Amino acid sequence: QVQLEESGGGLVQAGGSLRLSCAASGRTISSYRMGWFRQAPGKEREFVAAIGRTGITFYTDSVKGRCTISRDDGKNTMYLQMSSLAADDTAVYYCAVNLGSGGIFYSRASGYDYWGRGTQVTVSS
Repeated sequence: QVQLEESGGGLVQAGGSLRLSCAASGRTISSYRMGWFRQAPGKEREFVAAIGRTGITFYTDSVKGRCTISRDDGKNTMYLQMSSLAADDTAVYYCAVNLGSGGIFYSRASGYDYWGRGTQVTVSS
């Protein structure tokens, strides 16, 4: 089992940047696929980015070139660096990990079996 805790969210002006962190405890995460999802009010949770155990990364089209997912295995932490933020990026951001019970699709919520509680990102225009 693993516990995930997101941090780094907040209020930022359009065009600004934020770095989200996802600290894991209870299990070393370096060998597992991890991802970031977000959920805006009234909308379904959507995929943002994922990083595989080899370090390969994936992004949804709307954040390509603006976001970078990374992990620091020494700190057991994953990050999402976001820039050129826009109002459409406003959402609760969740991190997730697949320890083995999740499905095979990195871009689906079903592909992960443990989730954090989320951190709010609000972009003011």
